[in-house]
Amino acid sequence: MTTRIMFVCLGNICRSPTAHGVFETLANRAGVDVYVESAGTGAWHLGDPPDARAQQEAAARGYDLSGNRGQQVTGADFARFDLIIAMDHSNLIALERLRPIESETPVQLFLDFTQSSHTEVPDPYYEGGFELVFELIEEASRGLLDQLQKASAVAPNSL
Repeated sequence: MTTRIMFVCLGNICRSPTAHGVFETLANRAGVDVYVESAGTGAWHLGDPPDARAQQEAAARGYDLSGNRGQQVTGADFARFDLIIAMDHSNLIALERLRPIESETPVQLFLDFTQSSHTEVPDPYYEGGFELVFELIEEASRGLLDQLQKASAVAPNSL
């Protein structure tokens, strides 16, 4: 069964498309059946490709983000996805405000899947730090992938 995951940040041009590309690549390499998208809580970058700095760091690490385009998360996404993952607390709060009353879709911070002392993936848009962002996202992706693999071994139809 395909697990449907959406990664969410503010503008959907740095952190969430990075998480999308990294996690999807690692899941495909591991043979884990996932469908992945990314979105932003804001609408500033609709239709835009990922930030050039994110794409450059991705390429240096063997990932391709070029096919991603900015989109905004909607209430309907809670019915479309099995898990929605926020990059930071402000986006987690925005997602909970957007959540339809009837939705039981889990919403979680991405770094909950790590042992990192960081609790949020920092936004590199203005301050830079794309290397750290990739390190955190790669670690969280491995943790999420491990959790999915363990869950499918225990109960093939659950998260």
